[in-house]
Amino acid sequence: MIAETLAGIALFKSAVTGLKSAIGTAKDVSEIGGFINQLFTAEKQINQQRNKQAGVSSLDGFKGAASTVIDAKLVQEQLQEVKNLVNLRFGPDTWQSILDEKAKQEREARVAAAEAKRIAIQKQDNILEAVYWAVCIGLGIFAISLILYVIKEATSV
Repeated sequence: MIAETLAGIALFKSAVTGLKSAIGTAKDVSEIGGFINQLFTAEKQINQQRNKQAGVSSLDGFKGAASTVIDAKLVQEQLQEVKNLVNLRFGPDTWQSILDEKAKQEREARVAAAEAKRIAIQKQDNILEAVYWAVCIGLGIFAISLILYVIKEATSV
């Protein structure tokens, strides 16, 4: 668990370093976007690991409490530094615009996933309904055939 947290922190530090160098030159905007995306990915990994550690109930889980809190504070400091760099380079509202766009894309992804799930459930319901009616029709045909057979046998005797 600690190794995963360290990997997230290493990814975060790598993104911060790359972003600082890319912002200075600003030759490739997609590179800057890639580093910002890497920052968000690393932050998510770190938060997930922190949440996992928070659920640990044994005393062993508290050994890394100080380092977890300090790592989170360092991440927040570096995020603030990146925010300042981006805002200084591209305008005062740029970082907030990035966060707003990120939230919008995440919301759209959740809506799309929910819609895809709804469509899959609808397809499954349609298939079950078709099977239901096929069985009903099959049983109806069987029942009519059985009745006709019984009538035929009763009249032939």
